[in-house]
Amino acid sequence: MIYLELFLTFLQIGAVSFGGGYGMISLIRENVLMHGWLTEEELLNMIAVSESTPGPIAVNMATFVGSSEGGALGSLVATLGVVLPSFIIILIIAALIRNILKYKGVQAFLGGIRPCVVGLILATALTMLMSTLFSFRNIGNSVMPDLRGLIIFAVISATAVTFKAVRKKPLSPIVLILVSAGLGMAVYSF
Repeated sequence: MIYLELFLTFLQIGAVSFGGGYGMISLIRENVLMHGWLTEEELLNMIAVSESTPGPIAVNMATFVGSSEGGALGSLVATLGVVLPSFIIILIIAALIRNILKYKGVQAFLGGIRPCVVGLILATALTMLMSTLFSFRNIGNSVMPDLRGLIIFAVISATAVTFKAVRKKPLSPIVLILVSAGLGMAVYSF
């Protein structure tokens, strides 16, 4: 039964993921590909859409994956699965413990989790970079530069760096997303 499988998969992801949505991406990727719910390319597109739409990326991804596999009910159960563990944990923490961060054990726990979260985010970013710009999927596969992706990446990077140098503040991520979407439509149309 796909609905139970979606719920349990995203419940597991929500229960063991720390660091927010970006920390969850690698687990979502692993599970979605393992179940055959999406291809690597579809997943990368879904990550891009999830990043550029309002809301937390993990919730958006759960909703999209659930919708692709089980329609509206699938999106509901996948989304519920991914948010339920965090909701319950935060509810318990808020209700029972006031100044939880003052405890050495909690500080040690969080200090140990942080490097793992950073590693998960960096590994996901590197995987997406290699897959998007160099068509790299697995160890042993050949690396083929995607000229169009590299052009868009170069233009967006140059735009962001130039804007920050001239205006002394970073360009809005919304503007970067809109510009890259326009560039993608222009470059990939040819």
